Amino acid sequence: MQQQQRAPTSWVIDPDDPRAPPQELWDRMTPDERQRVLDTLPSEFEVSEASPPEGDFHFNPKAAAKETLGGYFQRIGRRVYLACELPVYYPAERMFAPDLIAVLDVEVKERSVWSASAEGKGVDLAMEVLWSGSSKKDLEDNVTRYAALGIPEYFVFDRRRRRLRGFRLAAGSARYQPIVPQEGRLTSAVLGLDLGLEGDRLRFFHGLAPLPETHELLTRLGAMVGDLEARLDETEQRLDEERQRTDEERQRADDAERRLAEALAELERLRRERG
Repeated sequence: MQQQQRAPTSWVIDPDDPRAPPQELWDRMTPDERQRVLDTLPSEFEVSEASPPEGDFHFNPKAAAKETLGGYFQRIGRRVYLACELPVYYPAERMFAPDLIAVLDVEVKERSVWSASAEGKGVDLAMEVLWSGSSKKDLEDNVTRYAALGIPEYFVFDRRRRRLRGFRLAAGSARYQPIVPQEGRLTSAVLGLDLGLEGDRLRFFHGLAPLPETHELLTRLGAMVGDLEARLDETEQRLDEERQRTDEERQRADDAERRLAEALAELERLRRERG
């Protein structure tokens, strides 16, 4: 756990309930004071202060979602910051750390925390993966809290029950409305993608096509490399056969030229004998 430091006198961080300063106080701070606050906001917590250790059933879906979305947005050239379990600080609010967050059109770099005041914007999308934790926290408490914070979209993937729920802020409201499934999928206006389930797996779709996950991309790449190697082997074999035919034709030409020279020499000998 990182060592706690003392924030500037204008804002003291409680290690038992770390919060970013209210926005009006942040606005009055100097750049150095702001940086000291950011350096003091905890990015690591004791297990007893955060969530208990998690198993693969909870960890793998959020890690796969981050990798899949990260690869997709990188390929299309869109700047979307993605993070798992990153401490998020809104002005004067309790820290929270969703399983996955997405923030559009910001610098994609490593961060220890997301500070809405320092970044100039809040989270655009939050997602929680539910396995054996509290469904009340994810499906009731977070629905109210994330909406009040102004997070445009919130998704909950209940892997154990194989259910996916989505919520979107109503226009001009601080309350969520459920996202109605269309042909079994939920549309994310933030990501410009659809979300759906394949068994107990969360998948993202662009139109009808699912976004490939990392292992699928590696499998495709391996198949492409294997196909390329096979084509190279075939090409090399054809070149070897062509070189062999060329050598044989050259040899036949040399033999024909030698036989012609021998015939001309014999003809010249016979002429000399007659003369």
